[in-house]
Amino acid sequence: MAHFWNGKTVLLTGATRGIGREMALQLSAAGALVLAVARNPAALAELHNAGGCADYLEADLADPEIPLGVANWVRDAHPGCAALINNAAVMRYPLLTDGGAHAEGIEEEMRINAIAPMQIAVGLLPVLAAQPGARLVNVTSGLAVAPKTDAPVYCASKAAMRSFTRALRYQAEDAGFEIGICEALLPLVDTTLSRGAPEGKMTPNAAASAILDGAARGTPEIWIGKARLLRRIMRLSPGLGHGIMRRMTA
Repeated sequence: MAHFWNGKTVLLTGATRGIGREMALQLSAAGALVLAVARNPAALAELHNAGGCADYLEADLADPEIPLGVANWVRDAHPGCAALINNAAVMRYPLLTDGGAHAEGIEEEMRINAIAPMQIAVGLLPVLAAQPGARLVNVTSGLAVAPKTDAPVYCASKAAMRSFTRALRYQAEDAGFEIGICEALLPLVDTTLSRGAPEGKMTPNAAASAILDGAARGTPEIWIGKARLLRRIMRLSPGLGHGIMRRMTA
């Protein structure tokens, strides 16, 4: 893994917390130049001071104008960028049947989890296509395959990213772009994104390592940890898989 990332400039969203922070630190330790994107300016400065990124940009991906701004920043300031890791995400737990007004929350979650990463990916395709050994990594979840009851918008956003990643890979191949376009499907990870106790969850450090190792190999679908078990269950019995995931509360 370290040899592949050494010397590469990598744009990483959601870089200051959980899996994103671990990826930033691991990439930097491997010799990559990390361009960190996140909402919290203090956390970005702290990451920079800790040696986790070479440059950073404060950006709220829920703002419709920001994804294009992120792509423009990379094109103008870091035209040698050779990898994009769309990692930023939020997970809400709305009860959509309670009669409440959920439109604003739905829009924010879809923008951060799906619309913004799609726009950044498309905006940076020409930059990535110009670099040898380029990578575009979209971090999704086993919930893209089988949703759970209490996070319907998050599950929908990851399912959208799963389809987008595959179709974008087809278009890039047809266009002759030599970009490794990867989807990393995560299990439950012990971050602030998920509920419940850490028992049985993957650590952010291990999840980050698995994503970066799979991306270095150019694996189109990087099934990580217990997500691999879900994949097998869904092949054997989709009904069983959906039943298990429906009851998940973590």
